[in-house]
Amino acid sequence: MLGLPKSTELSQPLPKTRIFAKFDLRSSQKDRFDEDISRMSIVNVISPRTIPALPVGENVESIYVLDVLLKNQDYDSRNIQLLSKLIPQKMLFLLRFEDKVQLAIFHTKLLTGEWGPEPEIILAGLDLDAVWEGIVKMVGTIEVEEGNTLEEQIHYDEERAKLLKRIEDLEVKSRAEKQTRRRLEMFEELQELKRQYGES
Repeated sequence: MLGLPKSTELSQPLPKTRIFAKFDLRSSQKDRFDEDISRMSIVNVISPRTIPALPVGENVESIYVLDVLLKNQDYDSRNIQLLSKLIPQKMLFLLRFEDKVQLAIFHTKLLTGEWGPEPEIILAGLDLDAVWEGIVKMVGTIEVEEGNTLEEQIHYDEERAKLLKRIEDLEVKSRAEKQTRRRLEMFEELQELKRQYGES
């Protein structure tokens, strides 16, 4: 699975009923979970026990791969965020719907890849901290710029995405605006936002 070494493979079902029993979920959370998720199973464990040449890092002792069979492709991402908060492990989610898969991972926020065929994960790094960072970068398609940490880059990319969204929304509004004075104000605001985006 995911091109990971055979020694990491596991088949440990994670019943939804166990999640519901262990954690005191509200009925609305259970319903939402049930609507999206058919079944779950831990399919890989990346750790020094399964790959002896790979030592633990300062922050990461093991990485679990959770295979999640979805009932629909347009799932509620809050369910995956909830799982990542309830299970206190570093977790890579392999989301499946019909013949397509999507990878998801939580690192300061939920990052998701594109839907497509099952990708191959390359375990690169001297310890599990480095391997985890490599997987996060791959899933989130993150290019860490020189001088930034991974966390800083995620925050920076998120702020740029928000700024771009504001620019796009304002451009749509300004085209629909009838009042000349208001359109001029919007134009000036747009120029300022574009300047910020160019400098960021």
